[in-house]
Amino acid sequence: MQRDDVPFLYPYRVRWADLDPQDIVFNPNYFVFFDSAANEYLRAVGYSLRSGMANDGADILAVKTEAEFRSSARLDDDLEIGVAVPHIGRTSFQFAFPVWRGDELLVLGRITYVAVGLASRRPIPVPPAFIAAIRDFEKTMQPVEA
Repeated sequence: MQRDDVPFLYPYRVRWADLDPQDIVFNPNYFVFFDSAANEYLRAVGYSLRSGMANDGADILAVKTEAEFRSSARLDDDLEIGVAVPHIGRTSFQFAFPVWRGDELLVLGRITYVAVGLASRRPIPVPPAFIAAIRDFEKTMQPVEA
């Protein structure tokens, strides 16, 4: 994934609390970074999970997380966490989170979510308002699957 493929960058400076005994970012902490970046992305898109999804009678549940680690981040590294939505299916969508230190890609994370009804907690179609907000924001959106 290249920077040109990413519509949103979230800056983050590595803190001492992010490190493990090897003095590198403790690998699960990247998922905390992804969550913060996704929240800021959705704020920039103008569609929050709390009000936007709830207003559409939906919520989302994470069903798959993954991260490819290529290099380690250390204390005081200035990172940029990219956020993109490369795929929206009928009931699910995926966030991609490339993490850069300068020009070096350190980590590529992905989280797949399923849209569920607020009351039923069963899969439902991804709300059209969410899809429209993402399409308006993303520059290189893949077609939505029927």
